[in-house]
Amino acid sequence: MRGLAQTLVLTGAVRAAEMSAALAAVGDGPDLRQLLVNSSLATEAQIAEAVALQTGHRYFDMSDITIATDVLSLVPGHLCRRYQLIPLDRLRDRIVVGMLDPTDIIAIDDVTSITDLQVEAVVVAADALRNAFERYLRSDEELSDLSEQIGESASSSPGVTFTEVLEEQDADAPVVRFVNLLITQAINDRASDIHIEPGEHQLTVRFRIDGVLHEMQRADRAIQDGVISRLKIMSAIDIAERRRPQDGRLSVLHEGRQIDLRVATLPTVWGEKIVMRILDTSGQVMAMSDLRFSPINEQRFRAAIARPHGMVLATGPTGAGKSTTLYTALLSVANPRINVITVEDPVEYRIPGVSQVQVNNRAGLTFGVALRSILRSDPDVVLVGEIRDQETAIISIEAALTGHLVLSTLHTNDAPSALTRLTEIGSEPFLVATALTAVVAQRLARRLCLRCRAAYTEPEDVLDSLGFPHVPTDPPLLYRAVGCPACSGTGYRGRIALHEVMVMTDELEQLVVTRATVTAMRQLALQQGMIALRDDGWSKAAQGLTTIEEVLRVAV
Repeated sequence: MRGLAQTLVLTGAVRAAEMSAALAAVGDGPDLRQLLVNSSLATEAQIAEAVALQTGHRYFDMSDITIATDVLSLVPGHLCRRYQLIPLDRLRDRIVVGMLDPTDIIAIDDVTSITDLQVEAVVVAADALRNAFERYLRSDEELSDLSEQIGESASSSPGVTFTEVLEEQDADAPVVRFVNLLITQAINDRASDIHIEPGEHQLTVRFRIDGVLHEMQRADRAIQDGVISRLKIMSAIDIAERRRPQDGRLSVLHEGRQIDLRVATLPTVWGEKIVMRILDTSGQVMAMSDLRFSPINEQRFRAAIARPHGMVLATGPTGAGKSTTLYTALLSVANPRINVITVEDPVEYRIPGVSQVQVNNRAGLTFGVALRSILRSDPDVVLVGEIRDQETAIISIEAALTGHLVLSTLHTNDAPSALTRLTEIGSEPFLVATALTAVVAQRLARRLCLRCRAAYTEPEDVLDSLGFPHVPTDPPLLYRAVGCPACSGTGYRGRIALHEVMVMTDELEQLVVTRATVTAMRQLALQQGMIALRDDGWSKAAQGLTTIEEVLRVAV
């Protein structure tokens, strides 16, 4: 598709100077489209319209269409994904097919031979095609077919294990296709984790989507060894070792983005369970506004990370978004004039311009050892992935007291509990009180789908029992989850963080030094203006961002 750059300039979608800079960076190749979209120089729709004008095909807007099931069944899902196309309509002896590249003769020939219909190619936007795939072309049916093929293959050759032949299998082997399709579907479903759980009779696959586990697939136990061995090979994990937990990592390329997966195996009574954490290394650059702090909480958090020294902690359970908050804070303070170093286990997201250290316990590079070395490297800002032990806590506190800004995470239920947690680990209370600047406790609640949410009003007695702030004469307008194709029938799409920001004051420092209870410190923090997690949740429910049920589910 030569001349796309020229067409975009001629139609006025992109200015000539901006296009010249883009061409100098990536050339007139396949990366140009991605650069233009990522840089907000052009939308996917504008690019699709330019492709249509350039190739002489019709542009088709997919934003408000529903594709009939009988039309979708004409072209197999794997073919749609391979050639990036989707059938839109059938008109007698021809089929209308939405494509990113309508000049792809091989794709058109394959669709013609399968459907025995004349193909009318139209141009669609890439983001609209992705949404259509997510809505219409789920991989569940194909996964079931593949699991049956793998099971039949295993039962027909009982003397040969999958492990013995797996490394020699090509990309078309059923077990390889099953694993690849499983990962692809999880990424398309916006899953954060894939759980592959062996049972007595079946292998269960579950995806964690928006913080909640959903069962996606049940397959015969016969495919278990093949799937687990395939994943272990991909993750560079010892496939012969099945008695102890192991960790690995793998990367896949999905729609032009590199997706990293952190893999952990766990021996159970029915075999090895595998959990894969999906880390999308692209598109993770967030602005502070994306964290959806309330105005007061954002002001306090910005003030804490703007200080040249001190410690800022993010607390909460696993999967509460602590790392995302700290990475966003790091990006907001990092600049070429300061030295920023992180020590993490593992390094989840790569940040340009930041020196990131991966903990390696086998090699003796622990958090404590790495921190001591980092402090000899003249850092201005230090991010510690997690404070787990006394050594890491003491060194981090000392770093905060000696002119460094330290960002870290801690596992506690709320913000005041971080103070007692640090002293329980072994830190001196007077050092904790002096070093700590602020603590952010957070939880992730599912965000309401804006397409299908339904408004309602809650009875006054229910609001009173929940402690929901309201005016009796003017009940708040709330929303409940309904479910539609855009949110896969759940009523939720994405997540939103609830925050509790506690800023250290002289009075709080005094309570820490005297080893006061968490209850006393929490009461004082609330008196001094701290917004509790649940109260922040009520505020976001009143804004129509989430539901009362979600706030009650995640906030104490």
